[in-house]
Amino acid sequence: MAASKETMQFQTEINQLLQLMIHSLYSNKEIFLRELISNASDACDKLRFEALADPALLTGDSELKVEVDFDPEAGTITVRDNGIGMNRDEVIANIGTIAKSGTREFFERLSGDQTKDAKLIGQFGVGFYSAFIVADRVSLNTRRAGMEAEHGVRWESDGTGSYTLETLDLPARGTEIVLHLREEERQDLLSAWRLRSIINKYSDHIPLSIRMRKMGEDGKPGDEWETVNKASALWQRSKSEISDDEYKEFYRYVSHDYGDPLSWSHNHVEGRLEYTSLLFIPAKAPFDLWDHNHSHGIKLYVQRVFIMDDAEQLLPRYLRFVRGVIDSNDLPLNVSREILQGNRVIDQMRSGSVKRILSLLEEMAGKEPEKYQTFWNEFGRALKEGPGEDYGNREQIAKLLRFASTHTDTETQNVSLADYLARMAEGQDKIYYITADSFLAAKNSPQLELLRKKGIEVLLLSDRVDEWLTSHLPEFEGKALASVAKGALDLGAIETEEERKSQAETEKGAEGLVERIKNALGERVEAVRVSHRLTSSPACIVLGERDMALYMQQLLKQAGHEVSSTKPVLEINPTHPMLARIEGEKDDIRFAEWSALLLDQAILAEGG
Repeated sequence: MAASKETMQFQTEINQLLQLMIHSLYSNKEIFLRELISNASDACDKLRFEALADPALLTGDSELKVEVDFDPEAGTITVRDNGIGMNRDEVIANIGTIAKSGTREFFERLSGDQTKDAKLIGQFGVGFYSAFIVADRVSLNTRRAGMEAEHGVRWESDGTGSYTLETLDLPARGTEIVLHLREEERQDLLSAWRLRSIINKYSDHIPLSIRMRKMGEDGKPGDEWETVNKASALWQRSKSEISDDEYKEFYRYVSHDYGDPLSWSHNHVEGRLEYTSLLFIPAKAPFDLWDHNHSHGIKLYVQRVFIMDDAEQLLPRYLRFVRGVIDSNDLPLNVSREILQGNRVIDQMRSGSVKRILSLLEEMAGKEPEKYQTFWNEFGRALKEGPGEDYGNREQIAKLLRFASTHTDTETQNVSLADYLARMAEGQDKIYYITADSFLAAKNSPQLELLRKKGIEVLLLSDRVDEWLTSHLPEFEGKALASVAKGALDLGAIETEEERKSQAETEKGAEGLVERIKNALGERVEAVRVSHRLTSSPACIVLGERDMALYMQQLLKQAGHEVSSTKPVLEINPTHPMLARIEGEKDDIRFAEWSALLLDQAILAEGG
């Protein structure tokens, strides 16, 4: 095949990212080698998986490995693997595009703090480009397994906004990456001792042989190769043999994260079902946690043979932040993705993994509340999806939920439902809450006036997921959750007989005003009635118990969804001076204008 070479431009945002990497000073330059070795290991895992269906892919070179080489004279470091490799289209898609699902979000998270910038490398899935931290030119030669030698591809870039792409003959499958180091980096990195120390620090646990050349008597690399890592699956070792530092390093490998995990759970399950799980709770949320195309972070192995990356069948979506591996002895090696979806063993591993994660969080919440608060601040909104997705574990998830409330009147979500029950007023039989589009809107809602006056705590819910949560969590430990902004406010035994009589008298005295306002507003409202909720505001609107909050209706409409129109109920406070002024208005047109203003103000206060 005749060689063809063309120059292609990176996307504009990618050019910005490359410049940021090249011209920033990073606190940990050596991270580039960990990222390149991790990518090489993944490529070998993927080939091992595809070879289950097509053993011919391994023909001629069945021992999968990663090689790290260096040339002091040329000033280069080379990382090569004999894994799956890439074809031309895959090179363009995977190397010519950075963080393709969230490049803009990547830049929104960048700050001027260079140390923090360095930590973003793994977090945003741009590990390959960390090579530009130390190199002023990067060359990549690759050929996909199963393709002929003439289908090799060479990619090369100096990181200034463009790259070249050409075809070439490559006798071996896999990928070779050559880093042409900057002058100032060569003295530090171009030594066997330095490279081996980086590999031992970051990649010792990779279940794949990482090789380097043996050093000759002259101190230069020879022709023989030797394995420089332990090449053992850390998750298969006994917990007593593994240090916390090893767990943390393995987390960085499996998650491509720079920081330490918040916590982890390592379990060997034996009996009718035999598998090993090593699951991590990150300390920071990834940038694409709310991306619908975000893939889960669990790797599935069968007897140390990689089967699937980001196996969403192993954990429900509300636990998508969990990272780790599950290695089973019971799945057939020729398992396909279709079989996997309905496999009984997978269902049991999923159920067991969910319970372990929830138990880990439960233990953290009880013994290390500050650490749990850190977790909640990062992943609480995701966990709130749990009661709607995982009915069987709904009660256990409910114990882990945290909310803001009128008890503290701060935006920090640190009140559990158990805390709320412990503070309930005598005679109170419901857990009261209110949803709004912001904390301030919830905190200042007029619907809270009577409850605040009586000292009854109300949960202040302002996350968009809260409407979904409350619709799937009707009660907690026998106490019903009740919205103070929907339906009639029933305070039960909290309300005294005198208060009921006084309310009835107020309603009777305002019958004429209620009917007149209803006639003035017509079809804009479902009904008008005297409010039980208000003490200092003139009016508020109340929705039906099954109606969606107005701010949520507005959000869905803005997103292009059809939302059935909901007529609110207008509740008025006849004792308010404004209502007395409206009631005294004799002119019907002006009375209608006042009534409309009253309704509009109430809708605005509700977030409509």
